[in-house]
Amino acid sequence: MPDKTLFEKIIDREIPADIVYEDAQCIAFRDINPQAPTHVLVVPRKPIPTLDDLTEEDAPLVGHLFLVAQRIAADEGLTGGYRTVFNCKADAQQTVFHIHLHVLGGRSFSWPPG
Repeated sequence: MPDKTLFEKIIDREIPADIVYEDAQCIAFRDINPQAPTHVLVVPRKPIPTLDDLTEEDAPLVGHLFLVAQRIAADEGLTGGYRTVFNCKADAQQTVFHIHLHVLGGRSFSWPPG
């Protein structure tokens, strides 16, 4: 059996995290290296390594991740706006190979994003 990802260990409560939301499909917790005053990761319980590994059957799950991001943004008071980001593979700075949606807010962002 392959090693668990960091996120699977958080889901299984083997590693502590500042969890802000969870349901049967996903868990959301604060990033340990925040890039904004609010930086939460929304992680599906289903381990999917990268966006390139998604299938048609995963479409409802990915939609759910965005609805959770919307709820987190509201709960965090991000009324001025927020950014959601998926990184895909090493060149895009994906460091944990279990898809996760970044929810960033609490400051102004520039474009393009670096």
